[in-house]
Amino acid sequence: MASDEHPNYKYYGRYWGAHFRHKKRRQSGNSSGMNVNNSQQHQQQVDGSHNVLSSSSSDDPAIGHEYEVFLSFRGAEIRKSFTDYLYHSLIDAGIRTFRDNEELHVGEEIGPKLMKSIKQSKIGIPIFSAYYASSKWCLMEVAEMVKSMKDSKQLIMPIFLDVTLDAVQHQTGSYAKPFSRHEKKVGQEKVRAWRDALKEVVKRKGLELDRLANG
Repeated sequence: MASDEHPNYKYYGRYWGAHFRHKKRRQSGNSSGMNVNNSQQHQQQVDGSHNVLSSSSSDDPAIGHEYEVFLSFRGAEIRKSFTDYLYHSLIDAGIRTFRDNEELHVGEEIGPKLMKSIKQSKIGIPIFSAYYASSKWCLMEVAEMVKSMKDSKQLIMPIFLDVTLDAVQHQTGSYAKPFSRHEKKVGQEKVRAWRDALKEVVKRKGLELDRLANG
């Protein structure tokens, strides 16, 4: 099923926007910290990812962070579906969100503006779709998120759309051929760093939409 046909993408995109909005309102009324008050069902469904979000709420996101959230995703197949719902829900919730535009990329490395946006975001959200690995830019972004996580304690909350955790972690399925192509073009050393970054991100767990949709 194509990403933009998934019946739950609109719901989950808006759900996470509401999740952040609720958390931010609670935070503004309780500077000592808060616990996100979602249903027990959702606490189990997101497989621990809401706990990552809760742990970020004790600090003021405006301090030292130009953006609260950085979204990394692969282009057209989800730009006008899940990513669009999520982005606008976050903006409507008052969450300063950076949405990368892959069409504006120039050259072989991440530009200074994009690098700064990643480093100064409080939470990095890589949205793993079937074609995410075909973009070297997406892989560079997620590698930079992992670096920022280690250097400045940035949080990473991955979202898995129409791809499994195993495929992302081990670069199998739709991720296998793109990684083979990347190795031929940019070399094994750089690609090894991307592989390591994906393995590190999968450890963060996150939101598995197909798993939720199937109960």
